[in-house]
Amino acid sequence: MPFSQQHFNGVRSGTAMAGAAMCCVQLGLAASVGLSDRLGSDGVAWLRLIWAALILVAFTRPWRSRFSRRGLVTCILLGLVTAGMTLMYMAAAVRIPLGTATALEFLGPLSVAVLRGRKAGRWWALVAAAGVAALTEPWHGGTDPAGVLFALGAAACWAGYILLTQRAGDEVNGLQALAVSMPVAAVATTLLVGPAPLAHLDWPLLLVGAGLALLMPVIPFSLELLALRRLKASAFGTLMSLEPAIAVVIGFLVLGQLPGPAAFLGIGLVVAAGIGVTLQAGRERPADIGVMDDGGPVAAKGAASRS
Repeated sequence: MPFSQQHFNGVRSGTAMAGAAMCCVQLGLAASVGLSDRLGSDGVAWLRLIWAALILVAFTRPWRSRFSRRGLVTCILLGLVTAGMTLMYMAAAVRIPLGTATALEFLGPLSVAVLRGRKAGRWWALVAAAGVAALTEPWHGGTDPAGVLFALGAAACWAGYILLTQRAGDEVNGLQALAVSMPVAAVATTLLVGPAPLAHLDWPLLLVGAGLALLMPVIPFSLELLALRRLKASAFGTLMSLEPAIAVVIGFLVLGQLPGPAAFLGIGLVVAAGIGVTLQAGRERPADIGVMDDGGPVAAKGAASRS
């Protein structure tokens, strides 16, 4: 097969894998919102993290690896940030539409990219800010303020997750880092949530929890790793910037959520800012902007971070 044809096929399959990964994430989130009526948002977050930890530990067997003290501390912090992100995002998703919650949470990685980029790329921060204003409509006061605050808290945790993942990547294999951080996240969430979800658990719910853990993070993380082998990092980052738009579609199809015109505009502006920052970073040398070579605001670990 000629190289150009082989390259084209690789790009096409990588694009499909990235798209499938984002759809898995949003389908898992939509299903989690539906399940929150029985377990509460905290209970759903706890169940997903427990299963994700069990699956990752079973596959990676972290006890066979050696960790430096610094690497282990980083993985523990990564787990605490993951717990906070998962809990706050679920709390946001049950209060505000899925597309709005995802767009607000996306401000986390977007902020990291903007702050680490050159000044020319920071104009996109204004675009994102306009998107936030359109999403929340503070002049009307109709958006649930608690949902917005939870989504912004999740965004801050996602930004911390990216920074900690970069640090962990220097010392720990990516899967091994997850194999430590996920159990830490599960334990931290268990301590925060307490025994309340146990009273509502039965075998069907446990099986549903296992399915949700596969949708987030196991399948998306695997698909993203495969996609990154076929796509340039900048192209991958551009594709991942479309996730808030995919969240709108999934939210409408699964949950019947249809954002208003202002919310549509806000999501479009956040997506545009993500694409703009990604393309800007792709034109700059990593040495100049001090970020890893993901070419944009969304790292390959994005899906796993919202497990």
